[in-house]
Amino acid sequence: MERLSYALADGIAIAGRNVTKIKRVPEILVGVLVMPLIFVFMFAYVFGGSIEVPGGSYREFLVGGAFALILTFGATFTGAGLADDMQKGIVNRFRSLPMSRSAVVFGRTASDVIYNVLSLMVMAGAGLVVGWRIHNGIDRALLGFALLLLFAYAISWIMAYVGLRVRSVEAVNNASSMVIFPFTFISNTFVPAENLPSPLRVFAEWNPVSAVTQAARELFGNIPPDAAEPTVWSLQNPVLYTLISVTVIMAVFAPLAIRRYRTASTKS
Repeated sequence: MERLSYALADGIAIAGRNVTKIKRVPEILVGVLVMPLIFVFMFAYVFGGSIEVPGGSYREFLVGGAFALILTFGATFTGAGLADDMQKGIVNRFRSLPMSRSAVVFGRTASDVIYNVLSLMVMAGAGLVVGWRIHNGIDRALLGFALLLLFAYAISWIMAYVGLRVRSVEAVNNASSMVIFPFTFISNTFVPAENLPSPLRVFAEWNPVSAVTQAARELFGNIPPDAAEPTVWSLQNPVLYTLISVTVIMAVFAPLAIRRYRTASTKS
């Protein structure tokens, strides 16, 4: 327990260091605050009149998907930040300090939760402007926000492993785009999954991004009353499927990322 408390304290210190970087590199706020606004307003006003959602408002349908997409993309901050530290030799400095080896990775992923909270606040405000509303009460809405943040936190561990493998910010951005783009756009984020061609529809229905999007819409009360009932288990039980996905991702990639950090830092 003493070792765990020290590791937790070290991780909080690293998270504080990463958040402090916002003051010194204000460009970070562009990705955290401006991109969510662009996505919500662009899809709401450019595509809102072209895409129909049976029995409901596309703008309300959109915001749950925008939450999931932006938070998933936001996980790339973890990989890029770790790759940048590896490139600049900051990891060598951390190695010389009496601190937990897992604290650097934990602190990096924890600080990104703060970034994601800021993104959610901005997107929620933009959503209210374009017509999005919460219909199921504040308690279920808070559960929806928490589920989105938990899913994004799990994805950040995948990006942490990628960042420690490639050691280049550019390579992290390229590698993450090749993975994140298919998962976020071949899903129900911006169009109903049943509108997709058969092979893509099957992928979208079992895509964890679709599940967390469906869960958010249900918890916010944004499912149109005339919407077709999901025919697959993953979308019939989106909260449970999202929690299972988060557990699997964390169980696989958290140990991989920490082990990779230890190995990479030893070889640096």
